[in-house]
Amino acid sequence: MKRSRINAIMQEADAFMKLHGFHLPPFAYWTPEEWQSKGLEVREIVDNQMGWDITDFGQGRYEEIGLFLFTIRNGSLENLKTGKGKTYAEKVLISEVNQITPMHFHWHKVEDIINRGGGRLAIKLYNSTRDEKLADTAVTVSMDGVKYTFEAGHTVLLSPGESITLPTYLYHEFWAVDDKVLVGEVSKVNDDANDNRFLKPAGRFPEIDEDEAPLHLLIGDYAQYYNP
Repeated sequence: MKRSRINAIMQEADAFMKLHGFHLPPFAYWTPEEWQSKGLEVREIVDNQMGWDITDFGQGRYEEIGLFLFTIRNGSLENLKTGKGKTYAEKVLISEVNQITPMHFHWHKVEDIINRGGGRLAIKLYNSTRDEKLADTAVTVSMDGVKYTFEAGHTVLLSPGESITLPTYLYHEFWAVDDKVLVGEVSKVNDDANDNRFLKPAGRFPEIDEDEAPLHLLIGDYAQYYNP
């Protein structure tokens, strides 16, 4: 992805979130120069991969296969092991109309996906087999505390205010319907480096063509700009 496109997506996303009354934390707006002045006091942000996250899943077609994310808070794997500190994470996502987030599941992360506003969010669901392929068995999920059972491959539609709990090993892909959707994600600690099982090969983070300077840093930029 071109850095200029990433910068534009950031600006568009920030405006869309504010339109829905959702505001990002202060560190979202630090410039690359400000990041270079930071010390150990911001280590939690870097170590736990909090911040801007824009991906085309390695496909080079962001408008068709892609997702905007911002990780607001996140614990560590050590927190999970000890049961102390933050054992949870929160993200805000923006899903565009017919923009697919590819079929995947998580080995360890249970997550609630919430429609915070905009259009409807479509989520296609499959159980996984022992060899991590799509199962043809019925899928049972909780939606806002109510249990539902659907046939394999069923597409759930979430209207604003509705949510679904996605357990481990449950394959899902999603996209917006009618209008783009502001999506909330509340989950166990998030580990994007090791806890995404895509049905088809996909890259989690984009390769970037640096055609202009970053507006704000992606989580993948921290190593270059943050050296306490």
